[in-house]
Amino acid sequence: MYRITILSLFALALLAACQSSRDAAASRAATAPQAERKSELIASPKDGAAVCYIQPTEELRKKLSPEQYAVLVQSATEPPFQNAFWNNHAEGVYVDAIDGTPLFLSTAKFDSGTGWPSFWTPIDPAALLLVEDRSLGMVRIEVRSKKSGGHLGHLFDDGPAPTGKRYCINSASLDFIPRAELAARGLGGLASRF
Repeated sequence: MYRITILSLFALALLAACQSSRDAAASRAATAPQAERKSELIASPKDGAAVCYIQPTEELRKKLSPEQYAVLVQSATEPPFQNAFWNNHAEGVYVDAIDGTPLFLSTAKFDSGTGWPSFWTPIDPAALLLVEDRSLGMVRIEVRSKKSGGHLGHLFDDGPAPTGKRYCINSASLDFIPRAELAARGLGGLASRF
């Protein structure tokens, strides 16, 4: 029982440190000029980096569909060409399916031919967390939502100009808000970006 208590205290301390780290990063990002905001690349957890991943909860399991939960919480990948947004050409904003954080504009979306929604830039790079991913015998850059911690997809260097980047994102990790509904959903400030 003593060991369980120590482990519980350690887990709580780790969660508090992760939240504190997220809060500090969010505060810095909010006060930094847009030109200074950058995505944050941190080392692989295998290299000793403290990466704050989303905590699986029953509340999240109830809120998300089974596919969304598998992608956002368990870092699964949905099938290509069989997802909601790979071929969506409507104007609007793609937001984090967990907490509604605006992540990508439809104006940055392009047809990568991969079967997943692909974007050449995020709305705010500071809203993303980039993590080295050495799973499946490859070295890739995983993209996570910094605020929620949810797994979004991966980042590649084979995108179009002007960035040359391809944010390859799972549809299940996103919700789409059409341009006409932005004001009603509290995102009217993004309407000028179209």
